[in-house]
Amino acid sequence: MVSLEYLKMSPLKKFLYNFLSLIKKIPLAIWSLLRQIPKAFTMLFNGVSGVFKTVASAAVQGDYKTKISLFIMGFGQLFRGQILRGIIYLIFQAVFVFYMLFFGWKYLAKIGSLGEVAMVKVWDDNLGIYTYQYYDNSLLILLYSLLTVCFIIAFLYAWYQSVKQSYIAQQLLELNIPLKTAKDDLKSYANEKYHKTLLSVPVLGLSVFTIFPIIFMVFIAFTNYDAMHSPPKELFSWVGLQNFANLLGGGVTADAAKFAFTFREVLIWTVIWAIFSTFSNYILGMLVAILINKKGIKFKKLWRTVLVFTIAVPQFVSLMLTSQMLKDTGIINHLLQSLGIISSPLPFLTNGVWAKVVIIVVNVWIGIPYTMLICTGILLNIPADLYESAKIDGAGPIRAYFKITLPYMLHVTAPYLISQFIANLNNFNVIFLLTGGAPDALRLQYAGETDLLITWLYKLTFNMGDYKTASVISIFTFIIVAVISLILYNRSNAVKNEEIFM
Repeated sequence: MVSLEYLKMSPLKKFLYNFLSLIKKIPLAIWSLLRQIPKAFTMLFNGVSGVFKTVASAAVQGDYKTKISLFIMGFGQLFRGQILRGIIYLIFQAVFVFYMLFFGWKYLAKIGSLGEVAMVKVWDDNLGIYTYQYYDNSLLILLYSLLTVCFIIAFLYAWYQSVKQSYIAQQLLELNIPLKTAKDDLKSYANEKYHKTLLSVPVLGLSVFTIFPIIFMVFIAFTNYDAMHSPPKELFSWVGLQNFANLLGGGVTADAAKFAFTFREVLIWTVIWAIFSTFSNYILGMLVAILINKKGIKFKKLWRTVLVFTIAVPQFVSLMLTSQMLKDTGIINHLLQSLGIISSPLPFLTNGVWAKVVIIVVNVWIGIPYTMLICTGILLNIPADLYESAKIDGAGPIRAYFKITLPYMLHVTAPYLISQFIANLNNFNVIFLLTGGAPDALRLQYAGETDLLITWLYKLTFNMGDYKTASVISIFTFIIVAVISLILYNRSNAVKNEEIFM
């Protein structure tokens, strides 16, 4: 019955029905993801138990070389002829011990309190003035403590590999199987393990410049790090989940309530902005591409070139120039007043509703050319026979669009559409360069009417120094973006039917 009613629906009703169905399925998809957590913990437990079994077997059944490897990394490799491996493990252990004794431990020991004394004012008899002596720095304590923990994890992994390889080497020699030499190892990493050699540098860079800063930011969210508790003059401390409670409406102060209200308002506008900016650019860009590629349209190259010019001009130049043009004293209001069309300036950027509409319209102007270029290449690949068959069957241009063009485009461009939606959730340039978040709103805490989560986060950090709240917002933004992108991508036809075109 439902299928018959669905077939009778108009294209617009079908779109709304599919969209609402997707929204209804989001909680089930989230629940499905949550159900995978116990399975992940089970796999983790099995992996950890396997590590302990391997180490226990090496400690009980290993020879003296393997047992000494439990305390001196690389010992078993060195005395079995695997000199290169043994030296690498031994050097790594020496560096780790030196780091922990002379650097890492003194920071890790203060991680619980994040410091006790930040700065002391001392009278200097020689200079006749007060001087300041700095002691603990909460930021450095947290930073180097996390770095030390990462180093400990890396050491434990290397230690496990040293013991495991020593035990395996013992078993191989007992079976009269020759061990790999340093030359064999180097040859292996240049041939069958070449992918590991190539990926080692990118993975290291990703860990240092992306993963570690994210971990550091997550821990900042559990502290009271702000302008009033800013090292090196002041210390900050752990506050648990208080920052999350403040942002979600569980705080008891007036500022906490206002922060919670601001978060809800900015989040709603961010989602509205992402939906409108994504689908307006996608649909209008596709229609422009169809129009330009339609038979009988002259000067196709000229129209494409004109649209591409908006891409060639740097975006920050276009947006800043547009911002000046849309001011109350800008050229657009001046021209309209000169022509007698309006008597007073239109509040393009000074009224909240006007500013939001203007932002979406301007984003359409700068976004259509990208979609047009992408859709042009895909439209040329749609078999012409499909349109000819549809025309013979009596289908008009609109029906052919909804039955052939749109399904084909959605199948091919679904990953692009999802990535654009996620990018628009974090679209800093358009908002910051066009309005700067303006107009200001007294009802919002350090945010304007057009601020997105990303621009509000920028203001909290660079203008207000409220790093703790900015960290919490970053975590929520990451969760929202990750959940939406995973659900939409996994439910798209591009993934479910990647071998065929609908």
